[in-house]
Amino acid sequence: MRYFFSLFFMFAIQAYAADDFVFYSDLAKDWYQSGDYFEWTSTTVNNNNAKVDVFYRTFGNRSNPKLLLIHGFPTSSFDYQALIPLLVDDYFIATLDFPGSGFSEKPLDGFSYMLEDNARLVDYFVREIVEFEDFAMFTHDRGVSIGLAFLGHYLDNPAPDYTLNYHFLSNSGMYLPLANLLPFQLAVLDPAREAQVVAARKAQPRLTEGDPIAVANADIFKFNDGDSAIVQVGKYLLERGENETRWLENLPRSPVPVAYLWGLLDVVNPIRIPNYVWLNYLNEREVESSFWILPTAGHYPQRDNPEEVAKVIRLALSGDVPLLEDENAFMRQYASEREAEDAIYVGRSVPRKMEFPWSDMYTPEGYVTP
Repeated sequence: MRYFFSLFFMFAIQAYAADDFVFYSDLAKDWYQSGDYFEWTSTTVNNNNAKVDVFYRTFGNRSNPKLLLIHGFPTSSFDYQALIPLLVDDYFIATLDFPGSGFSEKPLDGFSYMLEDNARLVDYFVREIVEFEDFAMFTHDRGVSIGLAFLGHYLDNPAPDYTLNYHFLSNSGMYLPLANLLPFQLAVLDPAREAQVVAARKAQPRLTEGDPIAVANADIFKFNDGDSAIVQVGKYLLERGENETRWLENLPRSPVPVAYLWGLLDVVNPIRIPNYVWLNYLNEREVESSFWILPTAGHYPQRDNPEEVAKVIRLALSGDVPLLEDENAFMRQYASEREAEDAIYVGRSVPRKMEFPWSDMYTPEGYVTP
């Protein structure tokens, strides 16, 4: 029954939107027409139980292992369009557009786009919509904070209705004191500049031709007036700044294996962020944890190097991440086989006292032969 209602709801929404929106990208139009909608009731107090239409898509055979993909700001589920085909034969994949993003509804009447609300939305989505009982989760950018908040709710629930079996983290300003924020990111936080930012974005000519991915992203962003919504969604940095340490502290107490992927060429969220997070929240966990640097990727590894991201996902979900005592040998073997764009494996940092059997050969005056 839910399926037929959902199908009817999808067609009704699409028919309405199609009358008011012109697609210039066949990629974006296909993504939209292949999706579905469900209704979410916001849990944020200031939103007064507002109901929002949320867009989502699923891919693959439902009998396969489940993988949930969580997008960032100011983009959408379309971020994963290059990665999904590389995994769809072996995984059942679900992804969604958070309110204010992509093809989801973008209310502008004072609606608060909160990360905690999105974390509860993820819980509802996996329980009630795609009905995942056991799944892995890949998070990126703003979605990393959503995933960490979601993880906290999951850990605090004595009897969750599902099992989170793997947690992937990728490029994000997840620790803002080490971020290199853009002027635009700061501008959307300033109430006095909101109207100016929106007007400037609306004044920019809409991209209608050229690179197919860029045109598709332009279509998706413009859908439901993304120019106006961006300043409201962009305020998530305020919530992250207040809660990021509490959310990061969910990682060392989590029993869920983690694979941490980072595009090295990201200048907004430079490599100092994952270095800090790894050493302070992941390095000493007893549960499986791995750190991967993608040397030729920027802020969007899933766009820049989808093949390499897929390799790490497969390796992690196949149980091939080495145990601590085996990682040095793994690192040498992996490095001997990796290609130039493949992720670089970073081992745990466990300092040990170096004791050479030939230490008595050293003297301050020079080396001596016993």
